[in-house]
Amino acid sequence: MKLQKGFTLIELMVVVTVVGILAAVALPAYSNYVVRSKIPDATSNLASKRVMMEQFFQDNHTYVGGDAAGSPCAPDTTSSKYFTFACTPSPLTAAGYTITATGTGTMAGFTYTIDQNNTKITVAVPTGWTLPTSNCWATNLGGTC
Repeated sequence: MKLQKGFTLIELMVVVTVVGILAAVALPAYSNYVVRSKIPDATSNLASKRVMMEQFFQDNHTYVGGDAAGSPCAPDTTSSKYFTFACTPSPLTAAGYTITATGTGTMAGFTYTIDQNNTKITVAVPTGWTLPTSNCWATNLGGTC
């Protein structure tokens, strides 16, 4: 009697099915994880820029000029790979400012803001995400902060 080696077609189909099911579950979860890992790039830069603007205010007793080239709130496209930063209103007034982080590339659709009162707002999120019901920065699909 001859000894058979190898796998049957049914065994191979079972393995392919199991791998397909695992991939169908794992890939969306991983993609969501990657997106969530990029959000702190915006939030930490916003917080840092707010501190720099408050230091600017302490030094100058006004926010006017804080958006000039080389100033803390100048339009910024280089400090983050996934977000651009800008201040409004432009030009800044003595009363206050709002710094906006706008997502680019894989983070397109995300927009976060912070102002002189430290009010943190998620302005926009991409399809599939939920805007939070309170003033905060959305960090999860369900709109939780």
